[in-house]
Amino acid sequence: MELIQQALQIDGLWLLVFAVSLAGLVRGFAGFGTAMVFMPIAAQVVEPITAIIMLLVFDLFGPLALLPRAWHDGEPRDVGLLGLGAIIGLPFGVYLLTQLDPVVFRWMVSCLALMMLVLLISGWRYRNPLNAIMTSIVGVISGFLCGIAALPGPPVILSYMSSPRAPAMVRGNTILYLFLVDIMTFVVFAIKGLLTIVPMVIGVILAVPYGIGGLVGQWIFNPDKEHIYRRVAYAIIGISALAGMPIWD
Repeated sequence: MELIQQALQIDGLWLLVFAVSLAGLVRGFAGFGTAMVFMPIAAQVVEPITAIIMLLVFDLFGPLALLPRAWHDGEPRDVGLLGLGAIIGLPFGVYLLTQLDPVVFRWMVSCLALMMLVLLISGWRYRNPLNAIMTSIVGVISGFLCGIAALPGPPVILSYMSSPRAPAMVRGNTILYLFLVDIMTFVVFAIKGLLTIVPMVIGVILAVPYGIGGLVGQWIFNPDKEHIYRRVAYAIIGISALAGMPIWD
């Protein structure tokens, strides 16, 4: 109870709840975007590692209701190849994270989110065939970005959007992979002694609005109108990234 009380007394909790609800909504109908929505806002309230621990916890519990459909729609083999690559890149990213100043981290997260957003909107895509080797390389890049900024999704999205695969499959694979890379990041944080109790408790609390947002997003998702959901996701990500810049302080 004391831990829960400490978690509920954190400054800016309402902002974290708002950010996680919005992130869950985007994740539910687009399959990606959780970190790009949540991290720029959360970094205004708490330290970088604290924000990532929260994200890891609620991102482990929140999407559980989305996994059955994602498994049915996705291709687990590709998810496994991405995970193998992430194992290589993730520890390097986490090491650099521990060396970053919080203000630098905020600039980096917002700028990375905006850069990835520009690439997504511009239509730039990786055009070569996504064989096993290239899929693993995408996983390495994704793992590194996950470790340093909790942004594993954009490299995977950019590579998948260049393929002729159905939107439902892309959404399913992305949900499955992001769940897998969250587990890997949690393990790396535990090995390096970066996990602390109060942020984990806050993460459990945030899993509730995140899960609700995800279910609402999944409920309104219609593959035939995928382009509309994508534009909405882009708009939310852009606003979040701009709002998270330290210049507004």
